[in-house]
Amino acid sequence: MGTPLAKKSFVVDLGGPNFWMDCDYGKYISSSFKRSQCGSAPCSVAKATCGGGCLPGHHRPACNIETCHVLIHNKLTGGESDVGVISLDKISLQSTQGSKAGPSVAISDFIFACAYDRGVGNLARGANGMVGLGRDQIALPTQLSSAVGGSLRRNFAICLPSTSKSNGVIFFGDSPYVFYPGYNKSKAIDVSSRFQHTQLYINTGFTGSSVVGGTKISTVEPYSKLETTIHKALVKAFDEEIAAWNASKVAPVAPFTDCYTVGNMGMTVLGIGVPDIAFVLEGNKNLYWEMYGANSMVEVSRDVICLPFLDAGDETGIRTSIVMGAHQLQDNLLQFDIASNRLSFTSTLLLEEVECSNFKF
Repeated sequence: MGTPLAKKSFVVDLGGPNFWMDCDYGKYISSSFKRSQCGSAPCSVAKATCGGGCLPGHHRPACNIETCHVLIHNKLTGGESDVGVISLDKISLQSTQGSKAGPSVAISDFIFACAYDRGVGNLARGANGMVGLGRDQIALPTQLSSAVGGSLRRNFAICLPSTSKSNGVIFFGDSPYVFYPGYNKSKAIDVSSRFQHTQLYINTGFTGSSVVGGTKISTVEPYSKLETTIHKALVKAFDEEIAAWNASKVAPVAPFTDCYTVGNMGMTVLGIGVPDIAFVLEGNKNLYWEMYGANSMVEVSRDVICLPFLDAGDETGIRTSIVMGAHQLQDNLLQFDIASNRLSFTSTLLLEEVECSNFKF
C-alpha cells in the first residue's frame, strides 16, 4: 500500500464489510494518501456518515470535520464498533497466470477506513487491520472487480495453511487454481477440478426467535462452534465410533471439551486416523463436505487429541446453528462466488498430497 509501496499485514474476515487499518499516531504515512471529503463519490460508495468522525486527541491523517466515516467491526474483540475515516490510497497486488506469476497490478484510489488504535485489539501479531471479503461496495472483492472494469469476476478463493510457518493463498477472479503435490514440485494440478457446489445465502441476522439455523464459515473463529443439540449429537456418534480404536476419553483441555487418548490410532496422509466426519449439504443428500483427522482433531500432546468442535450453547442470541472455523478450513480450497451466490469447495486437498502452501507461483 501507499507511496512508497510498503507491505502491510491484515486479518482476513470472510464476511467483513470493509477494509480497515490502524492509521493512528503516524502509523500510516504515504505521499499518495487522500482524505475523502463529505459529499464525494467515495463517501457515497461507502455509504458513509459525514461529521463527528474525529475525536479529540486522535491524529489520523484523514481526521477533520469535513471527512466522512463508517463503523468498523473487530470481531476479535467481541464485535465492538469503532469509527473509521474513509480514505484513499494506492494498493498493489501480485497477479498470477495459471501456474506462474504475472505482473503486479496497481490500483489507485483504493477505498479503506482509517481506524484508531483502540480498534485493533486482539489482532494477530503484526497485523495492521482487517480485510473484509463480504458483499459490500468497499469490501476487497467488489473494489477489485470494479477497478479492472468488471473483467475480474466478483469472487475469490481462499486456501488456509495448516501451520503458521507456511503461507496460504487467496485468489481473486476465476480459476485455474494451480498447486503442486508434495512429491513433485514440477507437476501442476488445477484443484478446481475437485470442486463441489452449493448455494450461498445472505445472512440476514438474528430475528428474535429462539430457532436458529444455517451455517456460517469464518476465518476469525479458530474452531467450529455448534448449537448445543447438534454438538451433543456429534459427540455421541463420534464416541460410539472411536471406541473401536481402543481410545478412552480423558479430561477436557481448554477450549476443547472432548479429548481422547491416542490409543491404536495411526497417522495417515489425511492426519491422525479417526472416524470421518461429513457435513451433508442442502438439496442433495449425496453432497458432502468430508473431514478427516487433519481437520477434525487437534493434537494437544503426544498422547492426547481433542475434537475441535465447540459447544456454542443454545441461547436465543445464537445467530447460526453451525460456525465452521479456521481449523476445519485448513488445506481445503473454498471459492466464494459473490455474484452468483455459490460456494465451491474441494474438501481436503491432502487426498492428492497437496497443501495450501503448495500453490505454483
